[in-house]
Amino acid sequence: MAAGCTRRATLLAAGALLASTTFGHATAAGRPVVRAGVLKFGTVSWELDTVRANGFDRQAGIDLQLVELAGNPATQVALQAGGVEIIVSDWLWVSRMRSKGEPLCFIPYSTAVGALVVPAGSGIAEVGDLRGKRIGVAGSPLDKSWLLLKALAADRHGLSLDRDAQPFFAAPPLLNGKIADGELDAVLTYWPFAARLEAKGLRVSLTVADMLDALGQPATVPSIGYVFREDWARANPDALTGFQTATDRAKALLTQSDAAWERLAPLMQAEDGATFRTLRDRYRDGIPHRWTEEERAGAAKLYALLARLGGRDLVGDAPTIAPGTFWTGGA
Repeated sequence: MAAGCTRRATLLAAGALLASTTFGHATAAGRPVVRAGVLKFGTVSWELDTVRANGFDRQAGIDLQLVELAGNPATQVALQAGGVEIIVSDWLWVSRMRSKGEPLCFIPYSTAVGALVVPAGSGIAEVGDLRGKRIGVAGSPLDKSWLLLKALAADRHGLSLDRDAQPFFAAPPLLNGKIADGELDAVLTYWPFAARLEAKGLRVSLTVADMLDALGQPATVPSIGYVFREDWARANPDALTGFQTATDRAKALLTQSDAAWERLAPLMQAEDGATFRTLRDRYRDGIPHRWTEEERAGAAKLYALLARLGGRDLVGDAPTIAPGTFWTGGA
């Protein structure tokens, strides 16, 4: 009952927000409209706001509209309902939806990943040191970073972190507060929250990229990306190309210009200069530089590992990544 109520609330919230949005697909100037579903203070807003502020969308022949939604489930509902053309999600979700018959596709947005963060004076130097420790984990027991950390602990140290440590699953802001208050020994969290802890003097003990490398997996595969319907992309190739061109220009500007970041400061909600700079630098670290068949093959390899670790609860009935998950622009 609770799950049903939550989904109905999500649908109602998405519908209410989308009802107030202009649904036209072309402007008076004839440019196609591309509606992106975003979270108001999500990191993707930094890039897309940069696109709009600098006119990169109009220069690329599109009009980008940002549709603010209440959470990731609402963005997914909006995409599936046709209320927006593009959202940000991970390729695991895209593959799972394709295996159910939803023709979604993925292009890279960021390689930024989470990290295991510990107090500056902590004695936790490697995974084996987590025995008996209180570990805050962002999300649920099916969080991908947690599955990888558990696999690494078992592979390298014979540890079962579910049994040999004390995991605590919660939302990232709560975890940041608990480790600051000394109630946790370590926090495994998403990169923006890890960056905020790092800026306050805590230490990154291990990144998810480190875990992937130690497990023999590719560490530079884009973790999240722009997701859209394949039928929309094939019917509107110029709109998708314009979107990619505009966001590529925004990435280039954010890589090079500190002034571009100063303009974004209100969206970033950084408490101080150190937090602002750390968020900026970690975002820059996550800007993808390659998207070739090598990266796509690496993602397929990682999918197989995650499918083994998380099982049906994580990937559904598909043990391998669904064909067409990654958009290559081909026929």
